[in-house]
Amino acid sequence: MKVLVPVKRVVDYNVKVRVKSDNTGVDIANVKMSMNPFDEIAVEEAVRLKEKGVATEVIAVSCGVTQCQETLRTAMAIGADRAILVETDAELQPLAVAKLLNALVAKEQPGLIILGKQAIDDDANQTGQMLAALADLPQATFASKVEVAGDKVNVTREIDGGLETLSLSIPAVITTDLRLNEPRYVTLPNIMKAKKKPLEIVKPEDLGVDVSPRLKTLKVSEPPKRGAGIKVPDVATLVNKLKTEAKVI
Repeated sequence: MKVLVPVKRVVDYNVKVRVKSDNTGVDIANVKMSMNPFDEIAVEEAVRLKEKGVATEVIAVSCGVTQCQETLRTAMAIGADRAILVETDAELQPLAVAKLLNALVAKEQPGLIILGKQAIDDDANQTGQMLAALADLPQATFASKVEVAGDKVNVTREIDGGLETLSLSIPAVITTDLRLNEPRYVTLPNIMKAKKKPLEIVKPEDLGVDVSPRLKTLKVSEPPKRGAGIKVPDVATLVNKLKTEAKVI
């Protein structure tokens, strides 16, 4: 069974994001980039399935600029067997990415597609769901536990009231939550091995997909700065301020 794992190149989660002076977007010049943390969890889960003998091959996929090759090499250092880069300089929105992944699913015929529930740059939380709809596959989102049993996969997912377990027929789409696993530390020997693993580069037109943006960003701005807090002498004053000033009760 093949496992397809889409990974996204995003601004590193430790970096403080700055908005461009003209409010057209986020400034990513000379900023450290890395793999989306939720996608890193997805790669780890796919590699664990391979180590258990459930999966036979793990394929990492990324869509975007040439530098995404670095992200794919990281995925292969974790344990992916090969990688595919859909190379484009166009602004990729969730629907376009889902269409590209759908074309690759049709080509590769994986048993599972495991991807992060959302990217930390746009926080869209849409690609996995859109892919499942386009490919007409069962889906389980926000997975905190994945168990493959024959031609079924049991997914425990976190919901408001606790935990829910779904049984899906394979092939299926799974999106990972934070508590699914803890990704392994990438060692130097594995980084060197990853350089020799195959990385295929294709263009969106090779897959017959139009990636033109459907949405237009009008303005990007930083959230307003929070005002300083105040101390109140007693509960009565607090309640009064919540009623008259904050107007929340």
